Amino acid sequence: MSERGQLVLVAAAVAALALVPVAAAYLQFGYAPGIADVDEDHGERVTRVLDRVADDAAEAGTGASWTDRERAVERVEAALASRLTAVERARLGDGVVVNVTYDSGLAERVACPGGAGRSFGACEVRRGVLVQERAGETVVVAVAFDVRVTTPAGTTRFGHVARQR
Repeated sequence: MSERGQLVLVAAAVAALALVPVAAAYLQFGYAPGIADVDEDHGERVTRVLDRVADDAAEAGTGASWTDRERAVERVEAALASRLTAVERARLGDGVVVNVTYDSGLAERVACPGGAGRSFGACEVRRGVLVQERAGETVVVAVAFDVRVTTPAGTTRFGHVARQR
């Protein structure tokens, strides 16, 4: 066999070896057009993220004067705005859409902290944000959300309360 024949044979072997990973990936992942691989924990992942972002945003409203509580809630909402947009735009999986809004009704059902040894003031709900008067200051107690997760398998809707620590 000539050198040229050997070169052609080696080139064919290299090309065949290059196709092995492609074939393995194709067989491993399969192909199902239009159907996403949806797992069951999208809601759980969304609530974990909401807890974190609400906790961070609560700092923006806590500490303001109680008479300025409306402005404190506006600061919380402003701090949450871009974070909620990021949650809604995050890619949880192919075909998964998340929509998050505030839930005033759910916030009104949250128990206002109090009890023996606590001299806290009243709680108020402002557009899904529960605030309480403590020593003349506004403290963010919780933020309530209405969450809708839509997948190719259907839509799940639930309420979530992110309580502040």
